Amino acid sequence: MSDPRNAALAAIAARAAAGHPLRLWLRDDDAVAPGQALDRLLDLTGAAGVPLTLAVIPAPWGEAPTGPALAGRLETAPHVRVAVHGWSHRNHAPEGVKKQELGAHRPLASIHAELRAGLERLTGLHGARALPLLVPPWNRIAPDLLPGLAADGFTALSTFGAEAAVAGLVQVNTQIDIIDWKAGRIGRPAGPVWSEMAALAAGPRRFGGVLTHHLVHDATAWAVLADLIAASTQAGAEWVGVERLIAAG
Repeated sequence: MSDPRNAALAAIAARAAAGHPLRLWLRDDDAVAPGQALDRLLDLTGAAGVPLTLAVIPAPWGEAPTGPALAGRLETAPHVRVAVHGWSHRNHAPEGVKKQELGAHRPLASIHAELRAGLERLTGLHGARALPLLVPPWNRIAPDLLPGLAADGFTALSTFGAEAAVAGLVQVNTQIDIIDWKAGRIGRPAGPVWSEMAALAAGPRRFGGVLTHHLVHDATAWAVLADLIAASTQAGAEWVGVERLIAAG
């Protein structure tokens, strides 16, 4: 059985040699305030020259809203852009249903109002660093909400998995998550992560997204992320800002 890391790097190198390198982007969810874990992520990505999109929760349930402290910290991280991670990351789904903040469990008008408020808050705090990009909490959103997102001010949507056509929006999803949520929010072993990267690089996609959650990273997650960035870059992958993917449509 071939080593998945070697297989991934060979596929990445083959694409680069053929003149159509694999473009990768990095999305980190659940940011609210500065802290040691965020500093580590900013230092890692900044040193590697990897653009980072932070999905920021405007008003996390039961906690203080995001504010100037995070905006001030990001002033020293020019490689970072900010996306709207719902409004409060509060689960409104009934018991026994997968968690959703943006599900069809409340009046749609109320949800749209929250999303507009979230975009307004982050734009006010972060200026041009804030993108009109919606990242639904838990990567789930009710289909009935999609047609109204453009009117709310959003131009792009990011969830997880394969993209689907959404009228009026560019969809830029992530495909590789370095956290194993079912096993207790721990870092996934390197092998499965590299296997997914190998499949991504060998497939027809023009870009791929890597999903992280700095607040729950353990030693395995940090090590996998650092190696994923360094080795893929050396093999010829191009890490790009999500704004470039959105602009390309």
